Order: sequence, then C-alpha cells, then structure tokens
Amino acid sequence: MGRFAAALRAPGLGAIAEVKRRSPSAGDLRPDADPATLARSFEDAGAAAVSILVDERFSGSWDDLRAARATTSLPLLAKGFFSTRADLETARAAGADAVLLLLRDLDDPPAAELLSNEGLDFLVEAHDAHELARAIALGAEVIGLNARDLGTFTIDRKAQLDLVAGAPRDRVIVAESGVEHRAHAAAAELAGADAVLVGSALMRAPDPASKLAELLRRPFVKVCGLTREEDVAVAAEAGADLAGFVLAESPRRADAPLPVPESLLSVGVFVGAAEDVGTDLVQLYAEDNGHRARDGVLFRDGEAVAQVLDLPWLEEDEAHLERAAEAEGRILLAGGLGPENVRVAIERVQPWAVDASRSLEAAPGIKDHDKVRAFVEAAR
Repeated sequence: MGRFAAALRAPGLGAIAEVKRRSPSAGDLRPDADPATLARSFEDAGAAAVSILVDERFSGSWDDLRAARATTSLPLLAKGFFSTRADLETARAAGADAVLLLLRDLDDPPAAELLSNEGLDFLVEAHDAHELARAIALGAEVIGLNARDLGTFTIDRKAQLDLVAGAPRDRVIVAESGVEHRAHAAAAELAGADAVLVGSALMRAPDPASKLAELLRRPFVKVCGLTREEDVAVAAEAGADLAGFVLAESPRRADAPLPVPESLLSVGVFVGAAEDVGTDLVQLYAEDNGHRARDGVLFRDGEAVAQVLDLPWLEEDEAHLERAAEAEGRILLAGGLGPENVRVAIERVQPWAVDASRSLEAAPGIKDHDKVRAFVEAAR
C-alpha cells in the first residue's frame, strides 16, 4: 500500500482536497488558484491528500503539481486523462503519489497494464455498477465512485451512495463530487466511504481551507423533536447537520417527517419497531416499560451505523459521560445536552454526533430558536 492509499485508510472520514481552476460543467471556479498556497493550506486544514488537475481543459498543468509538491508533504493525486505508461512517468517525475484512471475511457487490458506499474497508487474511478465491478475485478485498491455523470454533468448522490454501500470493505472507497455540506460528508461516511474528494465546493468558497475544515469538523449536530417547518428551517440556518422527527408516542411526536434542505439528513426516531417513512436514517430504541430503552441504534438502510448513548427515560446518571467516553465505535451522544453543557460533553466523549431535543424547546414540540442557534454554535 502506497502513501496515498495509506493516508485514506486512516481512522475517520478523510478528505482529498482538489485544486481546480475551472470545470467543463461549471466554467471558471477560481481562475487565480495558486496550487502551492492551496496545497499547504489544505494540509493545515486536515486534508488526507491533495488532488491537482493537470489537464489544460481544467486550466491545469504539470507545473501546478510541481508547485504543490514543493509546499506540502501530503500525498498528491495527479488528475487528468491518462492512458499510457509515459503519462505515469510524467506524473511520477512531477511529484505525484497517485494518478487517476477513468474506467469510462479505458478498456480492461490497458487499465490492467497501467495498474501493474509500481511506485504509484491509483484512484480507479467508476460511475455505475458495471464499472465498479470492473474496478473490483482489476484488483483496484482505491476506488472512486463519482456522483457526477461525465456525459451529462448531472449529480446523483443517491446512486453514488448505493454504489458506496455495495462496494467491498477491503478496498479504499472514495466518494467523489457533490460534497457541498457536512451532511453530504456524513452520508458518504455512513454509506461506507473512507474518504470524500471535494473540489468545486472548495474552489467556490471565499476561503477554501476554512470550507475544508468545516466539512471535516466533528461532531455532527442533530436537532431532534422537530414538528414544524419553521423549526427545521432554523436548525438548517444555524448549521445543524441532522434533523430528527419523533415518530413514537411523545409530546413532541411528528405526524410525519418534514421536508429538509439538502444541508440536513433526516432521521426518523422510533421505539420498538421502525417503519419505512423515507428518512435518510432511522434511530431505533427498544421499548422498556412503555417508554424507550436507555440506548438506541442508528441505522442506514437497515444497517447499524452508530450507537445512540442516552440517559435513562426521565432520569439522570452522573456517570453518563464517563460511560460514553469508554464506548467504542461511532457514538451519537444524547441525553440532557444543551447550549450550556454540550461543549464539555464533546471534550470528554469526542462523539461522532451530539443530539438535543427537550432542552431546545419553548414548549413540547415547539423549538426556541435562540436555544437552537446557541446549541449548534456551542457544538460546532
């Protein structure tokens, strides 16, 4: 395993930050982008690797790769349309640790010949189930699954996430394109991606490195017990990542999940048994004496993806945070969290996500908008 693949294998969701001056689908993005400055700032912001467009159709060049190599120690991906051994030699000489191979443009024999070259890693890109099967059969170690159709330039995140979820876990899986919000990163991670490749969203941002840091910052923030569209809107505006709808007997029960903007993942909360109500995720508690059990499980398409660690029903537990801090795996921390204590809880537990409901209310099922904003700000 080379440096590029190893960096993406690190715990948690990694990010390949891309330097891209223009896009055939979007036109000019950041014509004055300086790859040397951006590569260094992306390293400081927590990127696992940096992708450099070297093709002139993206206003890129091999000199851009050389400039980035001079300023960062991160693995560099040369991104272009490569088909010959000479392309690989040029990439290696310019400082690349990995190169992109597009299965759309390569038949299996030439792809296999390129993959046999030592000294470089390869990001083998697939766009559909057939190309994913080809990448697997070719023995690709790092597989990129692109949400963008390179023929029509349309983004289909659902199709991408289905491919990510079906990819073998012994490969490094990269979700490419369409990651603009933290919720998109969360969705890719929960589907099974090891990393995301982010380009256009960074290049459009006033400060690309700050945008990258925002996408990588943890924990995610869930506002639960939502019953009104105006409360969903405030949660989104405040910067929350997950919107929870209680679909069990509760003073804050919602008749049905409400629509959410693309910056939020929707979560249906159930007790005893879950129903398919079209939410992105399901949070399920067992039933205990007519109420929810203490802890629950977060599911994506029927697969458990996180533990929900909560307080006992209407009770306190002084050891709650200590217990959560000792738990392993992906943790969604709930129970008694509010603007005044969530930062302490985050520092002690380091959870994947934090969850608040009753503490953010003006009345059961009615959110206090100032409290929602304060909670998200404190958690972020």
